[in-house]
Order: sequence, then C-alpha cells, then structure tokens
Amino acid sequence: MIKFVQKTDKLAKITFILLGTELKLTGDLAKYNNLISLDSNFKGKLGAISNPISYCDSIIYFVGCGDIKTNTTRGQINSIGGSIAAMSNRQKLLKIDIFLDEEVEKIESFSLYLAEGIKLRNYKYTKLFAKTKEENKLFLQEAILYLDNPQKATENFTQRYEKIIDAVHFTRDLVSKPGNILTPEIFANLCLDLQKLGIKVTILDQDVMQNLGMGSLLAVAQGSENKPQVVILEWWGNSKSQETFAFVGKGVTFDSGGINLKSSSNISDMKYDMTGAAVVTGLLQAVASQELPYNLVGILGLVENMPSGSAQRPGDVVTSMSGQTIEVENTDAEGRMVLADLLWYVQSHYNCHSIIDLATLTGAIVVALGDQFAGLFANQDNISNKLIEAGNKVNELLWRMPLTAHYDGRINSKVADMRNTGRLPGAGATTGAQFLQRFLKNPDTNWAHLDIAGVAWTSNGELTQGLEGATGFGVRLLEEFIRIYS
Repeated sequence: MIKFVQKTDKLAKITFILLGTELKLTGDLAKYNNLISLDSNFKGKLGAISNPISYCDSIIYFVGCGDIKTNTTRGQINSIGGSIAAMSNRQKLLKIDIFLDEEVEKIESFSLYLAEGIKLRNYKYTKLFAKTKEENKLFLQEAILYLDNPQKATENFTQRYEKIIDAVHFTRDLVSKPGNILTPEIFANLCLDLQKLGIKVTILDQDVMQNLGMGSLLAVAQGSENKPQVVILEWWGNSKSQETFAFVGKGVTFDSGGINLKSSSNISDMKYDMTGAAVVTGLLQAVASQELPYNLVGILGLVENMPSGSAQRPGDVVTSMSGQTIEVENTDAEGRMVLADLLWYVQSHYNCHSIIDLATLTGAIVVALGDQFAGLFANQDNISNKLIEAGNKVNELLWRMPLTAHYDGRINSKVADMRNTGRLPGAGATTGAQFLQRFLKNPDTNWAHLDIAGVAWTSNGELTQGLEGATGFGVRLLEEFIRIYS
C-alpha cells in the first residue's frame, strides 16, 4: 500500500502536505503558503491535520510536524503517519498523495518512519465477519510519497520496515483470534509456517513435557480438553557463535482463571492472554524475514486454563522442571507457572547471553501504569537500559519496577519452596516477577521480564496501534533492542 515515487510539483486529487517549522513551506511547495491560513484553527502541532482546503482540482490537507528540529524520533514521526492513516479512513479515502516540505524531507529516515506509521495504523482485524460492514472497513488502499530519491527509500522500506510491520500485523492477527479458533494445537501448527523463513520449529507434546518434568506448566493445562503445546523457534543468523537471545512467551490461549474463576465483566477479553507468545512469534518472523545476523531462540508455552473436574485446585503443590515445588495459592496466577518451566528449559538447552520473557501477567501492572507503559523488571542495569532505549525509539514505552529481597520474601510458602502469589496484598506485579526470578539458574544471567498486560490491547485506537484491538506491542521494541544490544 506504500509507494515512493519521484517528486513532482503537480498536486493529486487528495494531497497531504507536511509542513516544516513555523507553518511555512519552502522550495517548490512555497507557493501554497497562502492556503495554510485558510484554516485558522490549524497550529501545526505534531500530527495535527488541517480541515480540507479546495485548490483547483485538489483537496489539500496540511499536516503539522511541530518543531521539526526536535520532533525527529522514529516514534514521533510514526505518530504523524498514524494521524494521516486515521484521518484517511475517517474520510473514506482510498488513495492519498503525500508531499514533504524540503526541511522535513532532509530529516534522516523521515519518509521511512512516516510510511511505517501509516501502515502500522492502517490495520483492523476483520477476518471473522461473514460480510464486512462499512463501519468496520479499512478504506485506505494506497499512500504515495513523493521524494527526491524514491528508489533508495523503496529499498530501505521493503528490506526492513515493511517486514517488521508485516510481523506486527501477524502478531495482531494471532492476538485477535478467539479461544475457540486459536487453541494451543492450532497456534503450534501456525508456527510451522515460519519454517519457510529458515526458522527451525520444534513442538513438544504433553508426553515429552511430562518426561522433562514440566509439572508447573502441565498443572495449568490439566483442566482443559485442549492439550498443551510447547513450541521452540530457532533462528541461527550467526554461524560463528552459539550464544543466543532467548525470548520466552506466555501463551494462555484462553484464561478462565481456573477454579479461581474470573469475574464475568472481563472474562471474554482473556482470549488475548497469549499475547506474550504472539509477540515472540512475530519477533522471530521479523528477524528471519530480514535475515538478521543474530541468533534467537523463542519458546512458547501454549495452554488453556479451564475449570473442570481435572483442574488444579487452590492449595495443590506441584513440582516444576527445576525441581522447586510450588504451592498453588491461586489458579488465576497461572502465567508465571507456565513461564517457570520455559525459563528453566531454555537455560538447560541453550547458551543464552540474555533472556527476556513477555506476558500479560498481572492486573496489578495495569493499575500501576495504565495503558501507556509496560512494566519492566530486570536483574541487570545494562539490559534494562537497552530495553528502555529501544522502547523510547519506537514509542513502545517501558517503566522499570522494583525487584528486592523484601518482595521476594512474600512468596515464601510454609508447605513448598514458594507460593504462586504473595502473602500480603499489593505489589502483585513485583511478586509475579520475583517468582520468575527464582527460575534463573545463574542469578547473574541477563534477564528481564516485561509485563505487557496494560499495553497488549487498545480500546481507543492509538496512533500507530491500529483501531480498537491488539497492538502488537513488543515486536518493534525487541527488534530494535537486538540491534542496540548487539
């Protein structure tokens, strides 16, 4: 849908013109300066779009970039593209043409980040409608950017950014699927498609998990008729090294809460409790499709948490793959039990120089941070700082949360090595992270836990996260992190 073509001075039928600083156009576009004042309410703020202005045979929208000398980050420029895509769909525009002021075009990678923002925003999951109603349609089919060097922009966009966006959209598709359409087995089988990109895909069934001693993960799954699956995705982009980035994803395809049943007010949303696994899958696709020279292993714990006669009970004690025992205080604190065995597995089978797990783990992180930041827990400053830096670049923001011995003591159990929830109220996100930290073989391992419960889904249509629904938060952040960290 994105095209880069040679710059021309002839405006198209529907034209967006991006302004430089002080609401002033320069170069070939300077002749349209007198039109800007026709919308007295337009002040040129970042991502602001003027009312439509008729000029000859064209309809012109002026787009603000704010102070272009400072608004130059990838995330900021993405948001401008997101505004354009959102406006285009509201106005039911099928095709738009975009012209950049000379001052704007000179900003390094501006056109690439702008196009990325447009395509990221131009998404909606409509695959379950028998007939897509007009209010659910995406109207924008083509966005053409006029540049001095369209060939270079086309190469850069198709080689990197378009592949990342495709991976984000793939992730959103996975998260959007309801639990009856995306069971653990179906999710695992979908991962097999990644083999065409050169990713090695291994699926562990229940018998293998039992032989490995994955008692923590299996306890979560035992109440469901849909059998659990563990999927291992391997990308070996650097043949000279055996060191890998390890990414661990919680994949609870539906979370009823188990015997500690969730309230009816939000239980239908729990189809997206597999977002961590979806993000890891999307990340592997993004890296492999670009053939990046890094080694990655992704491991997905795919289970369904259901109440039944065979479900685990509050008060049960289970033995994890590590040999540590867990008192199941609350069956709705299941994600950490899945991740525990996955963390132990990757450390036992791979030379991991860093491990990052992702999960929609706690409602507590939503209370603490809302929907703008994901919670970051890390045992090393270096990995924490690099993740925050990567998040700031792509506007997928992280906020570091505490890990201390004080909080760790809250999960001690009188009948087992640990409980799966804290003994005291409060700090629920931290006690969840403390639980996971206990499954590090070496306490000095570079490890981070991302609690993405508040950012996995949007109800208000963020500028680059599509309309209401799955955001794909984490794919771009981690792709950027790998580049920074390496």
